[in-house]
Amino acid sequence: MLITFKTPAAPDVMMLEDLAEYLLGIIGKQLNERGVITHEEVPSAIQKLEAAVVTDKKVRAEHDGHFHEGEEGHEPHEIPIGLAQRAYPFLDMLRLAQKHNTDILWGV
Repeated sequence: MLITFKTPAAPDVMMLEDLAEYLLGIIGKQLNERGVITHEEVPSAIQKLEAAVVTDKKVRAEHDGHFHEGEEGHEPHEIPIGLAQRAYPFLDMLRLAQKHNTDILWGV
């Protein structure tokens, strides 16, 4: 299922339910049928999401080169997309909402 986030400050951001639930969990929100990130909550949400991206990048850097590429008995595989790439559109929306002092809604 697709979740659409809306704010007057930015274009709509659509994402799959699993990703929406994960990103909202990072910022301390639950994915309900309808919800809001108020303009008062936006700065904290940005901070939490940016911190999670930094942590994810550190973990990925520590594992860089440890994906068993070319080792016998291990299939080569692609490195999965990181949180930074997945969260960028939502983080951009949060920043624009902060700049314009607007709320972000979903399920409306």
